[in-house]
Amino acid sequence: MNIHEFQGKALLSAYGVDIQEGFVAETADQAVLVSKQLQEKFGSRFFVVKAQIHAGGRGKGGGIKLAKSPEEAGEIAGKLIGMTLVTPQTGPAGKKVNKVLIARDVYYKGKNEPEEFYVSILLNRKTGRYVLMYSPEGGMDIEEVAEKAPEKIFTEEISPSIGLQPFQLRNISFNLGLDGTTAKNMHRFLKGIYDTFTGCDAQLLEINPVLKTSDDKILAVDCKFVIDDNALFRHPDLAGMRDLNEEDPIEVEAGIHNLNYVKLDGNVGCMVNGAGLAMATMDIIKLSGGSPANFLDVGGGASASTVEAGFRIILKDPAVKAILINIFGGIVRCDRVANGVVEAYKSVGEIGIPVVVRLQGTNAAEAKDIIDNSGLSVISATSFGEAAEAVGRMIKSVQSI
Repeated sequence: MNIHEFQGKALLSAYGVDIQEGFVAETADQAVLVSKQLQEKFGSRFFVVKAQIHAGGRGKGGGIKLAKSPEEAGEIAGKLIGMTLVTPQTGPAGKKVNKVLIARDVYYKGKNEPEEFYVSILLNRKTGRYVLMYSPEGGMDIEEVAEKAPEKIFTEEISPSIGLQPFQLRNISFNLGLDGTTAKNMHRFLKGIYDTFTGCDAQLLEINPVLKTSDDKILAVDCKFVIDDNALFRHPDLAGMRDLNEEDPIEVEAGIHNLNYVKLDGNVGCMVNGAGLAMATMDIIKLSGGSPANFLDVGGGASASTVEAGFRIILKDPAVKAILINIFGGIVRCDRVANGVVEAYKSVGEIGIPVVVRLQGTNAAEAKDIIDNSGLSVISATSFGEAAEAVGRMIKSVQSI
């Protein structure tokens, strides 16, 4: 689950990490009000107006602006809120901005020049360890640094059983060119973000930039936070941070029906039970000359209601020109699934595109009879070979339209 920058910063602050303070606004008037609050609290002269969407690269897309007064912050917020922001990570469709973060300017003058670093923590699934990745070249062009100067990207692998160690903190400070008080501040910062990452069961915590201010403070200026969905039962407070407006509405609907759905770019809709079977099904479609339009797993206990929900979700994608249902009857009998398919087909109404149903496992022969005698425009199959041939015919008929 992705969360917004302002939510991630709130979590960091709760774990003792110093952040660039700010307030959220959903209107231009609110932006003016919270800017004045920052002015009173911190003496801020300048304000950063940051669009809040679940995507990076907001600065490159024009979603981060500097305001020199509360009134200007309100003007900028009024232009950002409601606009569709396109960044390198949103794709051409972009994302609608529903709120902005008004943050105080932390690039103030002092005895030293501010410096920007990059820090992130993620899981290395091959080693079963966390990876703390960092660089002295933080900022908007970290991807370019990784491509052109990979020697400036450093990592520390952390064992979950013993945590972040003092020698690793010293390594990081040395590679970032920090010493004295600044190094101690960085150590405290790194311990805080590590505790936040583990305490929230995160999959990714990325802070870019981490700012060393002109008076040697270490602050999180930005925050990208991804929490493991499978751990949300332990964090009902974090589950409440989910913003459905930022998610694909079809995937949201699938989640309501406990279906695992991921939209893809193809033209053949898939409905299966089991992730492994789903991968094999997508291979069949590719080998038959088509392209899968989605990953949709209805689970081991597929019923008429789940099949109907799956039909409706697949048909919401206008790119789908054919559907392949591939169910293995292990936990559930194939004849029950077949009856569910027939009921769902009738409930959905005229589908208007070809449908292949492949049922294998317990009572597969009975299931095929049910499909064949249903009177519906559905092609039945019991083997992968039959299903592949049927899919190939479907794709040819679709391509000839």
